[in-house]
Amino acid sequence: MSRGRRLCLSAILLSVFSLATLGCADHHYYRAYDPYYNDYHRWDDHERIYYEQWSRENHRDEHRDFRQLDKNEQKEYWTWRHSHPDQDHDHR
Repeated sequence: MSRGRRLCLSAILLSVFSLATLGCADHHYYRAYDPYYNDYHRWDDHERIYYEQWSRENHRDEHRDFRQLDKNEQKEYWTWRHSHPDQDHDHR
C-alpha cells in the first residue's frame, strides 16, 4: 500500500474513532454512594428528575448540584428518595 493511501486510511479511521467517542459524550453520569442506606445510585438524567422533584417539594435551589449539598441535606434527599422507589432504575 502506498504512503498516500496509508495516510488517507489513517485519517478516515481517526475520524470514525473521533465521531464514535463524541457520540458517547452525552452519557454523563456518576455513581453516588448513599451512606445511610449503604447503596449506590446511578446519578444520571433519570436520577436528576427525582432530585429536581425533591428540590421543588422542599423549596430548595433546583440548580444546585447534589454534590454541593451539605451532609444533612444529602441525608434528607436519600431518605426522601428511598420513599420514592423506582423499581426499574434504582441501585445500578
